[in-house]
Order: sequence, then C-alpha cells, then structure tokens
Amino acid sequence: MNLRQLSKKLGLSQTTVSRALNGYPEVNAKTRARVVEAAAQFNYAPNSRAQSLATGRSMMIGHVIPVSNRHEMVNPIFGDFMAGASQTYSKAGYDMMISLVQDGEEESAYRALVAKGTVDGIIVHAPRAMDSRIALLNQIGIPYVVHGRATGIDAPYSWVDTNNRGAFHRATKFLLDLGHRRIALLNGQEHMDFARRRRQGYVEALAEYDITPDPNLMTSAEMTEVYGHHATRDMLQLAEPPTAILSASMIAALGVRRAIEESGLKLGHDISVITHDDDLSYLANGQDVPIFTATRSSVREAGRISAEALLELSNGDRAGPITRLLEADLIVGRSTGPVTL
Repeated sequence: MNLRQLSKKLGLSQTTVSRALNGYPEVNAKTRARVVEAAAQFNYAPNSRAQSLATGRSMMIGHVIPVSNRHEMVNPIFGDFMAGASQTYSKAGYDMMISLVQDGEEESAYRALVAKGTVDGIIVHAPRAMDSRIALLNQIGIPYVVHGRATGIDAPYSWVDTNNRGAFHRATKFLLDLGHRRIALLNGQEHMDFARRRRQGYVEALAEYDITPDPNLMTSAEMTEVYGHHATRDMLQLAEPPTAILSASMIAALGVRRAIEESGLKLGHDISVITHDDDLSYLANGQDVPIFTATRSSVREAGRISAEALLELSNGDRAGPITRLLEADLIVGRSTGPVTL
C-alpha cells in the first residue's frame, strides 16, 4: 500500500497522513493515533527517500569502523551489537550505514558524512583514552553516542558502557575468596578504554589482598581463540603457573580451555577460569548449567540501548548528553573452584 491509497482509506490528505507519521506537532493526537493504527493494520511503510525529502532528514545512522589489527571491532562480538542496534533502527524507520575506513581516516569520514547530510547521527565505536573523535563530533554538532567511554575527556558527551572496572574487580575478588593468589589476566588490547578499565579492576582487587601484580601473569592482545590458547599455554609452563585465569572474552576463553585440556589439567578443578561477555547469540555458554563462570553483559542489549539513545538525540527528544552504565552479572558455572595445593 502506498501513501495515496492509505490517505484515501482514511479520508485524509496525503500531507496530513505524512505529517502524522513523521510526528509533526500540528497534527492532533487523535488523528495521529488513527493514522498510526491504520498504517500498522495495512502494513504501510513510508518510502524512505520520500520521507527524507519531506522532513529534511536522511533517516540513516552512521557507523564508521576502522579496519586494523589494532582494533577490537573486527570480531564476531561486533555482530551482536549491530543486531541490537539495527532492530531499534528498523522499528523507528531508520536505515544503517557502515563505513569501513583505514586507521587515521575516521575523522575525514565523519566530516564527509556530515557535509553530505548522509546521516542523522553517528555511533562511535572502540573509544580510546583521550579520543580525538569526541572533540571533533562536538565541534561538528551532529548527534552521536559512544559505545564505551574515553578516559581523559572532560567535555560532556553521550555514552553507553558496561562497568568493566567493576566487573573485573568482582571477578578477581571471587577468585581471591576461593583461595587463588596466582591469578592471570588475559586482557584485550590496552590502548582501548574498556581494557584499561578491566585491568584497573583486577589490580585494585589484588591490592585489597596485599598482592602485587605479576607481569608474567598479565597479557593483552586481540581477543581471539588463538590468543587465549597461546597465552594460557605459555603461562602454564611458568615455574609458578597461575591457578586461575580471567579471560577478556568468551572467544578467548575457548582457547584458554583448549590449552588447559592439552596440558592434562581439569577445568574448574586444577585451574579456574572466569570469562567476560558470555551472553552471545551465536556462542552459548552451555545449556542448563553454564560451562564458564562469567561476568555476563549482553552486547546486543548495549546495541539496542545505544541506538535508542542516539534516536532520542537526533529526533530532539532529549537535549543534553545521555549516559548509561550497564552492570555485568556474575554467573557461576563449572569452570571455577577452590584453589588446590
């Protein structure tokens, strides 16, 4: 059904129907409700090009993704975030544009998107400490939301983040309470803000037990299965190997588990493991009983919340920065137990 046909059924002008669907304030609430109900009943979807011309909006949200082995964005976890965000966009009649750029070209990409009027808002991914993109976007003036936070930025900005410091502090303390003192940290790349916060939580928990962090038990890299395997294999060969391991992601934890099994050790008995981000749609953490003890944070939910916040800003529903700090749950599985002497 097109706009003309819907207008005819309602006995209203095409202009009135279009304005009702696009939220113009001059259309009274009763008429707007009637139009929206009819649009749903007859499966009417506005033509995005026509809607853009009528409203002066692109009805498009931009995601600029740096392509580099120094970025955590090029991994399957990103797919869950985009799935959550795209569901929100679709319900609101928005489309999504993903621009892949080389390192150093992100700022040029943002300027081009804004200059051309290609997008109504931007999601910023993989924030770093003192991230220059935030100052640029504040200067440009386009609505944006950062997925994560950028340490060292004093200017107000909108963000949605998981409490990474709190999650890893809690996970480390859980292992300490089980008697573990040789606890390894397999972190993400630490030029990324989230990884810095995770290390901070880990170190703070050790300090509460008067434990000095051992550099041999701390490593950082892109969170792959191979990284988890190689880092664990090497640490298990130390003169004083870890009795417990914190893994920065479910993907890396699979490699951790492989290395433990290859060493003839039993997960949860000889060595304990806690992982982060186990709530992935394509990679379940067991069934009735979780395989891994985990700090659970839904990446898909973070995508949904980020998209909702951005649409509030781009539609003018909210005027100031929107900030959301999401807490991670600690889920106890079969991968942890008391230290064995």
